Amino acid sequence: MKIYRKLPIYALSAALFAFASCESDDPVVENDGEVITDVNLTFTELDESGNPVGTPLVFNASDAEGIEVGNALTTDDIELDRGTTYRLDIEVFNSIENEDITEEILEEADEHQFYFLGSAFEGTSAPLTYVYDDESGELIGVRGVVTVSASPGFNTANFRLVLRHDLDKNFPGASEPNFANFTQAGGESDLDVTFPLIIN
Repeated sequence: MKIYRKLPIYALSAALFAFASCESDDPVVENDGEVITDVNLTFTELDESGNPVGTPLVFNASDAEGIEVGNALTTDDIELDRGTTYRLDIEVFNSIENEDITEEILEEADEHQFYFLGSAFEGTSAPLTYVYDDESGELIGVRGVVTVSASPGFNTANFRLVLRHDLDKNFPGASEPNFANFTQAGGESDLDVTFPLIIN
């Protein structure tokens, strides 16, 4: 008779163990990448001595859900003048959490790097060239210099901007701003967005 009285306790224990086992087997989804909802590209014209002149030009890409995950991406057309050199400053934000991601990129400079790709930068007839010019001296791309060809082969192109996180910066080629094989350096993309480029 005592055995029958203990059966409900054993059954309950077994059920709780089975439930706990199922729970521990569920995969935990993690996303270590940054959520970026807004990117601002500010182009400031430089004179022959490298001094800023004129009014800065600001172009934006945004998606309220996050540029990498949302479905409502909007991008401005980048309009630049031929034969002109610009300082390019990049700012990135997470408006969902009200965070300035640029500050985090600078704090973790050894883990982040922008690449400048697309027909605007790649190929022998690419109309733009880019040189890293970050204030810290680290190759990041938060600040750089863009030069527009005086006689570009075409007036429109794709300006692709990629932000890599946790890459191997010592990988051969990774120090080049137009490194098309950036995935070979490891890490993952926090941002990969393409702007239409128009050259006046």
